[in-house]
Amino acid sequence: MLLTIDVGNTNIEFGLYDLTKNNLLGTFRLMTKGSQTSDEIGLTLCDYLNRFGWRPEQIEDVIIASVVPGIMYSLKNAMVKYLGRRPLVINEDVFAELGYLGGATTNEHGADRSVACMAAVEKYGAPLLVLDFGTATTVDAVDAGGVYVGGSICPGVRVSMDALAQNAAMLPHVELNLPDKMLGYDTISQIQAGIVGGYVGSMEYLIRRTKAEMAEPDAQIKVIATGGLARMIADHTDTIDLVDSELILEGLVSIYQKHKAAQQ
Repeated sequence: MLLTIDVGNTNIEFGLYDLTKNNLLGTFRLMTKGSQTSDEIGLTLCDYLNRFGWRPEQIEDVIIASVVPGIMYSLKNAMVKYLGRRPLVINEDVFAELGYLGGATTNEHGADRSVACMAAVEKYGAPLLVLDFGTATTVDAVDAGGVYVGGSICPGVRVSMDALAQNAAMLPHVELNLPDKMLGYDTISQIQAGIVGGYVGSMEYLIRRTKAEMAEPDAQIKVIATGGLARMIADHTDTIDLVDSELILEGLVSIYQKHKAAQQ
């Protein structure tokens, strides 16, 4: 089995892949905490494996994409201590195969974004946009030749909600949900309409402007969404073509397989 790990600012997602059948066996998430020790991470991972009848020694290799440098020491040590495996790390040991306009490199681009764009091109073809809805929301554009041509970053919808509640004394945290009407009568529905409805509108604007700046026919540009909050936004707009929640994990598998093939 291959253990894939996507380290985001809010969550760490672990994915187990059967390399012989090339299918995802299961996933689980931990909250990202810079203070976590290697033992906390390793023991939690072993508990998950034991719950489903797997053994640590069945994991042949580990590959990681991370945007949180502060947790990497503990995470790497956990893999060595509890699995006996030194992990491959994106942008350190291996790289996403993706062209970059103007001579930019993967080191100038988040590991998760590079992997997501590469995986999307392999799976769906280009040109395309990849939207990743997490702590931050990123919009990345790849042209018909498979070259990354730019993107944008904005606060994630949950970050926007948290900022509102923290800075407005009378406004509470609410469930992230889009009400049936924009004309809310109570405070909760008004916040939901403004935060979620406003966020859907901002995504539609970013998608429309990004497509307009690409030298590609609009109809040919696929829009792929991933990340923990992708489904909530995609359900309320027709500008997103499909949601692929495991895009980054699948990209990590692809990078690993290419790496192993190059070593033979």
